[in-house]
Amino acid sequence: MFLTAEEILQTISMVSVENFDVRTTTLGISLRDCRGVDADATAKKIYDKICFRAEKLISCANIIEAKYGLPIVNKRASVTPIAVIGDGFDKDGMIKLAIAMDKAAETVGINYIGGFSALVQKGATVGDLALIEAIPEALNITQRVCSSVNVASTKAGINLDMIYKMAKQIKKTAELTADRGSIGCAKLVVFANAVEDNPFIAGAFHGISEPEVVLNVGISGPGVVRHVLEKNGKGLNIGDLAELIKKTAFKITRMGQLVGQEVSELMGVPFGIVDISLAPTPAIGDSVANILELMGLEMCGTDGTTFALAILNDAVKKGGVMATQRVGGLSGAFIPVSEDEGMIKAVECGALSLERLQCMTCVCSVGLDMIAIPGDTSVETIAGIIADEMAIGVINTKTTAARLIPVIGKGVGEKVCYGGLLGDAPIMAVGKYSCAEIIKRGGRVPAPINSLKN
Repeated sequence: MFLTAEEILQTISMVSVENFDVRTTTLGISLRDCRGVDADATAKKIYDKICFRAEKLISCANIIEAKYGLPIVNKRASVTPIAVIGDGFDKDGMIKLAIAMDKAAETVGINYIGGFSALVQKGATVGDLALIEAIPEALNITQRVCSSVNVASTKAGINLDMIYKMAKQIKKTAELTADRGSIGCAKLVVFANAVEDNPFIAGAFHGISEPEVVLNVGISGPGVVRHVLEKNGKGLNIGDLAELIKKTAFKITRMGQLVGQEVSELMGVPFGIVDISLAPTPAIGDSVANILELMGLEMCGTDGTTFALAILNDAVKKGGVMATQRVGGLSGAFIPVSEDEGMIKAVECGALSLERLQCMTCVCSVGLDMIAIPGDTSVETIAGIIADEMAIGVINTKTTAARLIPVIGKGVGEKVCYGGLLGDAPIMAVGKYSCAEIIKRGGRVPAPINSLKN
């Protein structure tokens, strides 16, 4: 793919003025050949393979970063769901595999590695259950390992037993990492309809149908869209505004594909997909909430917010698919509270509530992301919030997720500060009435009628 002189000049402006970057180059690595005679032997094979496959990721990404002057913020890896590789091992065995992942990530210099994961939307194996039991301790003792569990899908329905179990594990993870603001929960995602090629942490894993190794790219770009709307968006009707966003998303995606292809060629691995999600950061001006406000909202969270987000999300996708044949991952617009300075302000002034965020997730990527809630929130309430989000995903045949952080020792009106891309999370209020009875019913909700498409 070749860039024109005009595109190069536009890219320089996007980087220098508008906070544009490639958010992540994520190397997916299959571990399906890493099973050993026991957990120790498997852990060694996992460590060796990650180090072998990812040893050139940082250096190659840095070369392309310097070549184009385009920041690649994160260099990461994802692996085959560990519950598959470690099926039959107990909790302690799974923790050994997590430690091996963490050490390998440290050795090659990547900041996060995804794939301490299980897929239990229809039921759980011995390995799935062992991995889920291991999650709190694994996330407590590792620095770079991220975990995800898929508990629902449009084809299989919703596994309420696993939702309840994951709510308990989220609470345990929060308690074990309470001295660090319950940060373990920031590395743990519960999914409906999880995708196999997602490059974004914490939900990334290398799917079973993926090749031996593949490089996937996640772009960013809220600052670019915000700058374009500030400069050219005044007075436009809503259709023309959507067209302006679409054209901007096209330019962003072109650069993401160029970077992904060149890094993959330098590494000698296949290029996978470009995830065209607008991924915000805590930096001033790099906010999805600010984009929605420039579209005409006084404050993100007010009436009309879901309408504006739907337009933004659709325009980003249309622009992205025009720019590359390899759109994948989640693709759309992320609305993580702690990682978006506009969202943080909206929560702090009372404009944005948990209920409004749930409504917004019907039309955007992922779901309730980096949501800090009071540390004394009950397990059943956590399960109820997850169940609501899973229902949105299953009924609407889309990926949704919940990354909830019950911050031990903190309540509504307080804030937990993580720094970096994780940002600062204001503690949000949860419902005051109980959903315990429906959660404790357990069982598996059958797939919805719209799943019958054969």
